[in-house]
Amino acid sequence: MIRVGLVGFGMAGRVFHGPLVSSVEGLALAAVMERSSSHAAERYPRITTYRLLDEMLADSSLDLFVVATPTGTHFEVARRILCAGKHVVVDKPVAVASAEIAELMRLAEQNHVLLAPFQNRRWDSDFLTLQKLLFEGPLGQLVNFESRFDRWRPIAPTNRLWKEDPANGGVLLDLGTHLADQALILFGKPEAVSADLLCERAWARANDGFEIRLRYPGFRAVLAANSLSQPAGPRFHLRGSKGNFWKYGLDPQEAALNRVTRIEDPAWGREPESAWGTVHVDAGGGAVTRLVEPVPGDYRLYYAALRDAVLGKAPLPVAPVEAWRTARLLEWAIESSESRREIHCDWSSEPKAQNV
Repeated sequence: MIRVGLVGFGMAGRVFHGPLVSSVEGLALAAVMERSSSHAAERYPRITTYRLLDEMLADSSLDLFVVATPTGTHFEVARRILCAGKHVVVDKPVAVASAEIAELMRLAEQNHVLLAPFQNRRWDSDFLTLQKLLFEGPLGQLVNFESRFDRWRPIAPTNRLWKEDPANGGVLLDLGTHLADQALILFGKPEAVSADLLCERAWARANDGFEIRLRYPGFRAVLAANSLSQPAGPRFHLRGSKGNFWKYGLDPQEAALNRVTRIEDPAWGREPESAWGTVHVDAGGGAVTRLVEPVPGDYRLYYAALRDAVLGKAPLPVAPVEAWRTARLLEWAIESSESRREIHCDWSSEPKAQNV
């Protein structure tokens, strides 16, 4: 049994990591660090609650740590855990700068431990379905890919105020990390990046929207998010030489995880037919529309793969260098927005992959 210590119990710890760790065989949520409250112990009575990271690091029974603190603290918290010789999962983004991720990679290799970026949305139902669709090829030659996170949040929040601090990267490092990671998995490294970072709400201190355009040979990918869309646009829209794919709505797992401490539902991650995407293709001069039955999503697969990696049976589910690539891409997006020009992607400074 791999004993897990969770650092932080805000939304990320409460909604994602606590329930997911508790739902995977071979993992045990053993401890949570909360600085002042004891909300985790109310949900998980058998855990130990720590107030300080040093106290938690002194617990020799813990094998794996999960960093679920505010974005701007990820680097320092993960650094301390790696230097203590412990495996660590870091919620996205791993750090606010690619250079910090490279340093964490170096420390992980130096201390012979695992640095595991958390990218749960690789196991979204819509993304898994999209991967299958691209493999099967009904759309023909892809010419345009659009991936969006549209939300309606016009009112200033009363909680999670740290997200409004520009030092934490705004929506770009929050939702943008997901979108960029998925694009890199689907299409690899782009040739160039152009972007617009936005502050559309009058009270916003950090960017609250963006549009990133990735140039690939023969097609482009557009990644976008904002906080003033009602109703939301499509989550995915793909255009190809033979047809289009449209998908609306978000994967249901986050909303479901907000209501549980452990996954018990045998139909977990399945979308109702009303939420399925549609393919529109040309067939003999006439357009044909069909529903696309989705691949069920399952965030537990991340932690199951991580368990096997800790045991030395499998590679990490998300490689640290992939987190570095995502961070570097978003840095070029910032540079493009500030300079009002397209940025050529020079990937030559990519750090070597972790080899534990």
